[in-house]
Amino acid sequence: MTLDGLELIKQGKVRDLYATDAGILMVATDRISVYDVVLPTPIPDKGKVLTGLSVFWFDYLKDVTANHLVSTNPDDFPPAAKEHADALRGRTMLVRRADVVPIECVARGYLTGSGWKEYRASQTVCGIALPGDLVESDRLPEPIFTPSTKADEGHDENITYEQACEIAGARVTGRLRELTLALYARAASYAEEHGIIIADTKFEFGLIDGEIVLIDEALTPDSSRFWPADQWHPGEPVPSFDKQYVRDWTDQQGWDHAPPGPELSHEVVLNTRAKYVEAYERLARKSFQEWIE
Repeated sequence: MTLDGLELIKQGKVRDLYATDAGILMVATDRISVYDVVLPTPIPDKGKVLTGLSVFWFDYLKDVTANHLVSTNPDDFPPAAKEHADALRGRTMLVRRADVVPIECVARGYLTGSGWKEYRASQTVCGIALPGDLVESDRLPEPIFTPSTKADEGHDENITYEQACEIAGARVTGRLRELTLALYARAASYAEEHGIIIADTKFEFGLIDGEIVLIDEALTPDSSRFWPADQWHPGEPVPSFDKQYVRDWTDQQGWDHAPPGPELSHEVVLNTRAKYVEAYERLARKSFQEWIE
């Protein structure tokens, strides 16, 4: 997506950031990345799902912590952006500028993904010792905070709490752990009421006028593992509403996780879009069509 008249300051795997006098325009594209590689096939409306869900969660969790959202209405955007209103509508947030804290803040409530891999080797996750009798997809005795590095390129790497303190400082890291677990607890409880288990999720935080605020996206299928509660069975993998479905498909094709990624089949594109939209509708409690209109 090219937006003439706007200054592109960063292009991430999924989001394009534009600088304006009123703040940052965060545009969620339909690109999808797995294993830190952007695949050549977009998922229609994916960026609108990510934006719609983030907006829902920012509002739902605003009593836990402030966030950077200003508006999603193109009428509120700067003049140069209003010229692109049709392209931006539903997938764009105008947000306040923040000094990004350089660690990813992950909350895990269940044993899966890289946590399950580490646990099998050492009965720990990010250096946190866990009971020795857990199985894949098990609910953890209590949610845990497992930070990771924040890599602009390549893979984020799991780190210990002590390493996070070295990067962000002990006081800030302590507050990030507190906020991460509080946000996760509130969101996981709500989601479970609506048939979705949030197995784990990743938050990002920044500083605005010295205050730690929630930034980027929140509790989307890109940053979380969403499981259908009625299909959760400890001891085996759980089907998901998130991009794990795409990861699994690419693995089945024998892809080695090195660029370029494989083209997705038409069926995978349609199924992925359907999974993202269903996650939105279950959690936001309204039709996706209502959001994009």
